[in-house]
Amino acid sequence: MKNLIEDIEVMSPASGEASEAVRLTEETNTGKSRKLYIESYGCQMNFSDSEIVASILQKEGFDTTSDISQADVVFLNTCSIREKAEQTVRNRLQHIQGFKKKKPEMMVGILGCMAERLKTKLLEEEKIVDLVAGPDAYRDLPKLVAQVDDGDKAVNTFLSREETYGDITPVRLDSNGISAFISIMRGCDNMCSFCVVPFTRGRERSRDPHSIIAEAKDLFSRGYREVTLLGQNVDSYKWSEEENNKARLEKTSANGIVNFANLLELVALVHPDLRIRFSTSHPKDITDEVLHVMAKYENICKYIHLPVQSGNSRILELMNRGYTREWYLNKVNRIKTILGEGCGISSDMISGFCSETEAEHEETLSLMDIVKYDYAYMFSYSERPGTPAAKKYPDDIPNDIKTRRLEEIISKQRAHSYIRYQQDVGLVQRVLIEGQSRRSENHWQGRTSANRVVVFAKETKQKGEYVNVLIESCTSGTLRGKIVD
Repeated sequence: MKNLIEDIEVMSPASGEASEAVRLTEETNTGKSRKLYIESYGCQMNFSDSEIVASILQKEGFDTTSDISQADVVFLNTCSIREKAEQTVRNRLQHIQGFKKKKPEMMVGILGCMAERLKTKLLEEEKIVDLVAGPDAYRDLPKLVAQVDDGDKAVNTFLSREETYGDITPVRLDSNGISAFISIMRGCDNMCSFCVVPFTRGRERSRDPHSIIAEAKDLFSRGYREVTLLGQNVDSYKWSEEENNKARLEKTSANGIVNFANLLELVALVHPDLRIRFSTSHPKDITDEVLHVMAKYENICKYIHLPVQSGNSRILELMNRGYTREWYLNKVNRIKTILGEGCGISSDMISGFCSETEAEHEETLSLMDIVKYDYAYMFSYSERPGTPAAKKYPDDIPNDIKTRRLEEIISKQRAHSYIRYQQDVGLVQRVLIEGQSRRSENHWQGRTSANRVVVFAKETKQKGEYVNVLIESCTSGTLRGKIVD
């Protein structure tokens, strides 16, 4: 979430939460007759979904291109988390209109949450849109594309209770060849009053763990050294061997249920050199069992994204978050007790939610002082049509107050990020080399187990290697150091 003052993050590498960053497809040129171009907006789940879309269409005669002017089909995989996110897509469509004027046969499609929320309205409002497909309709894309080829508009926004795309091997787009996403579940059953996800992505359903483990093994065999397990609420992962008539896995609960702690352990056992991350955890659902599994395995990264949203219990109740301020702080204490003070913790925070008083805003700031997050995604409240909050609570905080409160949250987070990063100075951290530093071709960039970015001289090391780095200095978003034995 990197859009000016309305929603700003303080250094959040590879987090699982929504972002306005655009990710473009890489080139694949196998001589197929048509070119697909995808832009992904929003959360990492959208980026993961784009890889599924590319896989489905690759089998239907498409290569991918990073040059929109060369594309036969252009897809925007969209986000509806805030009004600004949707407006970004609308503005992009206006820009794409220029390409379509030069190439009238170019097909333009809207995928994802915005497609699900607005459905046929997109065809009416955005005249250049030919195809609309929701998050559970991607298997239908070949048929939808053929429908447009025949001269018709095409729409499928059906929400499924079963679809997980577990049998589809994603085409890794915009990949560094080291880190990859693995989607473990889809949808969300948490009806947070401000959130559109349950309406755009449907009910929770968990993917077959056999397919998740197979994907992790395949990625490791192809040189990947880190996977991020993705879900709107990974702690709700639940899969029954008996219900699905599958062979018993090595690690399950006593009743034959594979929960998230079991799954995390199963993926960690794929190989000691395969790092495991996950996102996102709901504070009310993350268990001590998960924390103890994290502590047991060195290759499970000691980092948790634990969105709080507000530091005030009354506002949390209005948000339908399922916990109080005190409960949340107790959960943070459990994390630090089991995993240590070095465990990275990040968060989401919303300023100016309906009826929030100045004293309640101050409670968010005081909670930040207690926890001291490594980084955070910070927003001013944006009312989303159709959500419980939009139906029940007036959006009654003036924009100037929302913005001022957000600025105070951002300022405090910057200070806390610096404090947290300073704690690594003088320590040796194990770092996975992910690629070249953005600022210097002579330096590598990687992350610690706690998800902190580290920059260091290349020496003779290669991408994908693990190295020990002595941390010598830091900013509020980057550690700097040197490789040591």
